[in-house]
Amino acid sequence: MLKFDHVSKIYKKGKRAVDDLTFEIEQGEFIVLIGPSGCGKTTTMKMINRLIEPTEGNIYLNGENILDIDPVKLRRKIGYVIQQIGLFPHMTIEQNISLVPRLLKWPEEKRRERAKSLLTLVDMTPDFLDRFPFELSGGQQQRIGVLRALAADQPLILMDEPFGALDPITRDSLQSEFKKLQQKLGKTIVFVTHDMDEALKLADRIAIMKEGRLIQFDTPDEILRNPANTFVEEFIGKERLAQARPHIQTVDQIMNQAPVAVNGDVSLTDAIKIMKNRRVDTLLVIDEERKLEGYIDVENIDINRKKAKVVSEIVQRDIYAVKTGTLVRDTIRKFLNKGIKYVPVVDDEHHLVGIVTRANLVDVVYDSIWGEGNGVENGVHS
Repeated sequence: MLKFDHVSKIYKKGKRAVDDLTFEIEQGEFIVLIGPSGCGKTTTMKMINRLIEPTEGNIYLNGENILDIDPVKLRRKIGYVIQQIGLFPHMTIEQNISLVPRLLKWPEEKRRERAKSLLTLVDMTPDFLDRFPFELSGGQQQRIGVLRALAADQPLILMDEPFGALDPITRDSLQSEFKKLQQKLGKTIVFVTHDMDEALKLADRIAIMKEGRLIQFDTPDEILRNPANTFVEEFIGKERLAQARPHIQTVDQIMNQAPVAVNGDVSLTDAIKIMKNRRVDTLLVIDEERKLEGYIDVENIDINRKKAKVVSEIVQRDIYAVKTGTLVRDTIRKFLNKGIKYVPVVDDEHHLVGIVTRANLVDVVYDSIWGEGNGVENGVHS
């Protein structure tokens, strides 16, 4: 997909902003460039769409040398999102999203349909199409900036700290949203950030840079387990390294595989009995195929028991769940940020396969910090 072949960027007086970079990125990968200020990460990214021209070496996009492609045509093949997204205030949301398709002379109806379908990907309704940027929140504007980069269906998207200006809660939500979107659409992403937690959460592989050189280029887990040198160790931080236990990586390894769950046709009376017998205050709700539908809890039952008879009448559907294979460290972050008590685990078809509770995580956290090795290693899950 994308190949750097001994690429350097040299400025006046011989300063090497980027020094002899050689690496390859596969189709559909999410690559994060990270390093201290001035390490060359943004310069590296901008050379891909020739906002900055390489001094030495070559960059190949799908086997074609980008220096042989007209810069304007090249940029129309590549999506680009920056921190200050720069929506045009006098244009509607539809016009902002459809900017590149219009330049590519797509028919008006095709542009509108594309904009409408993209909005649904980020849980925004079609009525947003006729609004203007000032009518949107910061998080919504950032979503539109991302959609604009996706509008012409370019296979490669460049992103320069796109979530850096957002508040932590909105930022966390958008990170999760965008990672799911990238996986669904199969786009290749080159993403610049200075935030190691963001890199660990989003990346398939992380390129750590220092003084224009590539120090380590590997998966998040491999970098956490085997930092290339002391610079990488210090850049990652001791706390993150302490949590990088090779034997506990995903929620599958710590989840309770028999969560307490009921079907929607169970009566509230029986639901209360199950809660009492299993000593829980919440029940997950599943359908006949064991797909997760939501949950009910004691408070919900107490409020509705006089006017409802079965679980399906009061099920709460706004439930946060994670997929099998999700990293434990990401789940821990969700517990801390959202203040939740548990997280259901589902497979790709949304079948309920387990649950992670705060108690499940206690041993993982304690072992990460003090190395006791009790609980999880012995198969004991609270």
